[in-house]
Amino acid sequence: MKVFLIGLPGSGKTTWGKQLAEKLSITFIDLDLEIERREGKTVQEIFAIKKENYFREVESRTLKNLCSDTSSFVMATGGGTPCFFDNMELMNKSGKTFFLDPPVSEITSRLLKTNLSERPLFAKLGTDQLKDKIQWLRSQRISFYKQAHTTIDTSFVSLDDLAQKITY
Repeated sequence: MKVFLIGLPGSGKTTWGKQLAEKLSITFIDLDLEIERREGKTVQEIFAIKKENYFREVESRTLKNLCSDTSSFVMATGGGTPCFFDNMELMNKSGKTFFLDPPVSEITSRLLKTNLSERPLFAKLGTDQLKDKIQWLRSQRISFYKQAHTTIDTSFVSLDDLAQKITY
C-alpha cells in the first residue's frame, strides 16, 4: 500500500503522515527530506543555488523512484509536488492520494509557529503577506489537489478516521 498526502505547506502532511505510518506499521517518507538526503543539500540550498526548475526535476525523479519500489509507505509530499510533470497522475496510479485541506486561517496559524526561513516560498513574509501567499498558492494549485482520490478537512477528522479512510 502506498499512501500520498498532498496539500499546501502547513496542511499537516508530515504531522499526519508520521502518525499514520506508525498506526499502519509502514514506513514514513517525507519527500523533501528524501530529496535532501539524495542531493546532500537542503531544499533551501537547492532553491538558492540550482533554482526551482532543478528542484522540481529532482523531486519528480525521486518520486518516480519511490513509486517503482514495492514497499508500502505513507508519503508527505512537498506542497508543489502534484503540480509538476506527471506527478499527480503517477501518485494516483501508484497508490491512494489524500488532499489534506484545512482552512487557510489554520494553515497560516500553523506556519507562523514554525521557522519560515526554512521554507523558501515563505521566507521574509509578515503575517498578512503569508496569508495572502497561502491563498494565492491555493488558487494556483487547487486544480491539481482536487485530483486526489479523497479530500479531507483535517480540522474535523481524527487519526483513527483518517486511518480508516486509507485502509478501506
